[in-house]
Amino acid sequence: MPIGKSINKECLQEHPILGNKNEQEKSIFIPEDPKYSLNDLIVSASVKEKLLDVANYAKNSRIVFETWGLDKTHKYSKRIGINLYGAPGTGKTMAAHAISHYLDRKILVVNYADIESKYVGETPKNIRKVFQAAKDTHSILFFDEADAILSKRVTNMSSATDVSVNQTRSVMLMLMNEYQDFIIFATNFIENFDMAFMRRISMHVKFELPDVECRKKLWRMYISPSMPNNVDIDEVAEKYDGITGSDISNAILNAAFKAARKKENMVPKEYIAEAVEDIVNSKDANNNLNVTTRPVTEKYARKQLGDETVEQVKHSTDHMNEEDDNRE
Repeated sequence: MPIGKSINKECLQEHPILGNKNEQEKSIFIPEDPKYSLNDLIVSASVKEKLLDVANYAKNSRIVFETWGLDKTHKYSKRIGINLYGAPGTGKTMAAHAISHYLDRKILVVNYADIESKYVGETPKNIRKVFQAAKDTHSILFFDEADAILSKRVTNMSSATDVSVNQTRSVMLMLMNEYQDFIIFATNFIENFDMAFMRRISMHVKFELPDVECRKKLWRMYISPSMPNNVDIDEVAEKYDGITGSDISNAILNAAFKAARKKENMVPKEYIAEAVEDIVNSKDANNNLNVTTRPVTEKYARKQLGDETVEQVKHSTDHMNEEDDNRE
């Protein structure tokens, strides 16, 4: 069952965490056991060190705030916000699972597609349900591809969707202010984050492309001992320096399927090289794409969403901007 997706009421059974059918209908988001541990994570030593710092934040709060007196100079909050950012395929999602595993807690994975609704006002309601589900189940709350929900608020509402976007951002800010537990965000586009969200996140950890030593470990991890091959791991790790762990995984899988189709008795290194080149070329092509937007008038937005909703979001956005100004 997809995490975060709506659940068919007829299929609801007694759930060990969320309880009976009526309770589950109130919360349509279900946590899961972490899929990875810190031992599974192949990242630089500095990144792993930062992840351990964050994971031990709650454990060391009493020392920092009470014994060392930082409760007198800093606002003491049990909310722990961490943002994992960097290129796609560098291990951010795996790291979120690894932190949850380290803390011996379940993880509630949320993608924007899971909470987005075409109906006005429903997306903010779904966000509230997500926070409540994490609280009720004592789960680590993880927003994957978080730029979709933490992006900059719109000041002049030049498109029909800008009003509902601002409404969603405002609700998210309010819930983050109130939340007193662990939240993890992951994004490929940190530059799109609204500054108000940036200030409410305790630590930002950048995931770089793997260096040569990490690439060697990734190649060794993804090439199964049962897969016959003539790949020189040191050679491919040195040659392809702009690829991620996800790229390496996909290249090996694609090469293996090609070898199987051609009834080879092994996966030759030439197939691996071809698969990597295909991935690199597709990424280069994707980087050259240009995206254009078409602005529309506020009048059109009012027609689509209604005057009341537009005014509510304008008021909420002004309030949040005033709050941010007061923080500075």
